[in-house]
Amino acid sequence: MKNLIDQFITLGFGLMAVSKEQVEKMVNELVEKGEITRKESKEMVEKIMEKGTQAKKDLDETVKEKVQQALKEFDLVTMEEYRKLEERVAELEKRLK
Repeated sequence: MKNLIDQFITLGFGLMAVSKEQVEKMVNELVEKGEITRKESKEMVEKIMEKGTQAKKDLDETVKEKVQQALKEFDLVTMEEYRKLEERVAELEKRLK
């Protein structure tokens, strides 16, 4: 069973886009072939979905870090920095009036 889980996981990040129904369908095919039991299939679906969710979180975090790094390298400001600057300008404008 572990080998089968590993094979599913090696599908990589494509797993993130797979719905639970699609995973269940693939796992049910293994049950029909007699490669795993019904009980194992439920566990496998849960593990595959957990791995997919974790892979998505990891990818999201990596993308976020890379974007932040690119902003710094290109000397670009974030929206948060831009909004703070807008607030400061608005405050200065009020003082001048």
